[in-house]
Amino acid sequence: MAATLSRAVDVHCTLQPTSDSNRPFFLTSPLIRLPNRRRFFTISCSSSSSSRSPPKPPPDYEDIHPQNPSLSDQLKSLSTTLLNQTPQQAQLLTKPKSTWVNPTRPKPSVLNLQRQKKSQQHLYNPQVRDLKHFARKLDECENSEAAFMAAIEEMPHPPSRENSLLVLNSLRQWQKTLLFFNWIKTQKLFPMETIFYNVAMKSLRFGRQFQLTEDLAFDMIDNGIELDNITYSTIITCAKRCSLFDKAVEWFERMYKTGLMPDEVTYSGVIDVYAQLGKVEEVMSLYERGRASGWAPDHIAIAVLGKMFGEAGDYDGIRYVLDEMKSLGMQPNLVVYNTLLEALGKAGKPGLARSLFLEMIELGVTPNEKTLTALVKIYGKARWGRDALDLWERMRSNGWKMDYILCNTLLSMCADLGLEEDAERLFDDMKGSMTFKPNSWSYTAMLNTYGSLGNVDKAMKLFDEMSETGVEVNVMAVTCLIQCLGRAKRIDDLVRVFEFAMERGVQPDDRMCGSLMSIISYFEEGKDVDKVIALLQQANPELVSFIKLLEEEKTSFETIKEEFRGIMRATEVEARRPFCNCLIDICRDGNLHERAHELLYMGTVYGLYPGLHTKTPDEWRLNLRSLSVGAANTAFEEWMRTVTKVIEQKEELPKLFTASTGAGTHKLAQGLASAFESQVKRLAAPFRQSEEKAGVFLATREDIIAWAQLKAPSLAITS
Repeated sequence: MAATLSRAVDVHCTLQPTSDSNRPFFLTSPLIRLPNRRRFFTISCSSSSSSRSPPKPPPDYEDIHPQNPSLSDQLKSLSTTLLNQTPQQAQLLTKPKSTWVNPTRPKPSVLNLQRQKKSQQHLYNPQVRDLKHFARKLDECENSEAAFMAAIEEMPHPPSRENSLLVLNSLRQWQKTLLFFNWIKTQKLFPMETIFYNVAMKSLRFGRQFQLTEDLAFDMIDNGIELDNITYSTIITCAKRCSLFDKAVEWFERMYKTGLMPDEVTYSGVIDVYAQLGKVEEVMSLYERGRASGWAPDHIAIAVLGKMFGEAGDYDGIRYVLDEMKSLGMQPNLVVYNTLLEALGKAGKPGLARSLFLEMIELGVTPNEKTLTALVKIYGKARWGRDALDLWERMRSNGWKMDYILCNTLLSMCADLGLEEDAERLFDDMKGSMTFKPNSWSYTAMLNTYGSLGNVDKAMKLFDEMSETGVEVNVMAVTCLIQCLGRAKRIDDLVRVFEFAMERGVQPDDRMCGSLMSIISYFEEGKDVDKVIALLQQANPELVSFIKLLEEEKTSFETIKEEFRGIMRATEVEARRPFCNCLIDICRDGNLHERAHELLYMGTVYGLYPGLHTKTPDEWRLNLRSLSVGAANTAFEEWMRTVTKVIEQKEELPKLFTASTGAGTHKLAQGLASAFESQVKRLAAPFRQSEEKAGVFLATREDIIAWAQLKAPSLAITS
């Protein structure tokens, strides 16, 4: 039988702290499941006897939970367990859920929903006109301490607290603001208050002087002057303007330690900072907790979310932003529409971008240059040429504002899509415009259009016009024309254009060198190829030396490998793969097949051809879309040799083999597909053009096995 207790039983409930117990409630995201806290009960029997000491009270909550821990400490477990190490790839995997708040308990405050009011005492100062006129004189004086001290002697009224504050607030140049602030301090006529520091910091923020702003903050701390909500807000937003996002987070942590709740302005700023750092989960934690506490996000906060999800290419996140605006009853303004359009472009959703644009027009929001440029880029990337040109007609009929970026973006899109007549019409419209005459990049876009279509005569005529009208000749325009002349094998004109560009001070870049190497591959031997090599020697002597090294039979693979590594290191990242393609083409055209395969191997090892081979249990794929004709043929030969070895070793093969060359919209872009088809016929390989997808060639396992048994010897390098 259980014994009965004759004394009262004290039951104390204590919470065993976990790693998440120190996390403030406004950073606990509804997206994150925290581990359940284990609850322990301490049961102690108390006696009325005086000889017994009273039971020890449970430890204080403050002893277990230190007040106001650092924000970095709070987020440490979050960043090490849930966040991706590459923030730019972070995505919101699920739609955020609304935060449940217990209605029986008072709602905890996350932020101060009332912006601190500004002091308006100077409005009642009868000396306002004189003091503001004096402030203008201080702004106009030289930026030297001597000139400033001479000007300060003309202050029309004594520097009382109110007068000094009015002058400080009226100064426009941050240098003069800092000089006047320091002068006030040295006079010691009255105690320096928080408001003086706040006014000075705002001026420094306008001048993007974060270090000076931070120095003032430390001065306040050293002198025991209180940092209020506006002080922290100014420091944080100043750091954000200067792109010092880590500093902004650091001062937000300091603010939290003091117990101050951020106001709406600071809150929006911190959300933007976390978004700039790519910390999606922290952004959503702050955003959702703020919403649960009654915060109504403004257009800036919504634009921050849209931009963040757009950078990550997260379409679900973009949809969430659109739903949030509907739930808030918020009509997007132009800034939000521009942000969402850019986000949809990065997410690869041209149809939704078009729908959003039409919705914007229906609501009466007039697009600006940024809106239209974003939409043109989206249409160009999706190869929606007709939609882009319809948009151009709509711009003209509605009289929407345009700028050089928009006009040149349209011209570049026409060049990418091979729309020669439309590009000429746009270019003529620019010539007839009183505002947007064609500039250097406009001519470059037109030269690119003519060059991509092989229209040499029009390209040369346009280049002569560009030179005669005094438009600056840039390296891109020269490169486009060199490519066009090289394909047409008009080498003398090519030499003339190159020498003219050098006389104008144009500096050859990697893209021009790649174009010259590509032209070299068009010729086997002769005077023409010697002329082009001479031009390449002027532009990049190291490349010419490496090409000669490739042609020497005695050169070892290790020597080629070492020199190739040096060439790639000295080349811009975006030009490395084109360089390798051109070098392979030169080797193949010179019957140096062994060298071509070595270069392809090194290019693959150094990551120049990512995604060249992919395998699934049912299909092996060869992606040739980023290769030149010679490199594609080399890769195909290497692939088929590998398949032949697999067959000889009687290993398992997939049911389907796929080679993809891609298909362009104009004739030169279709060269790779036709060249690959010729290679397939030469090798009698069993690949056939897909009926469903252009630029895709298919072969079955049975056909590949039958071919390998009969035709594999034709893959010898010396063939």
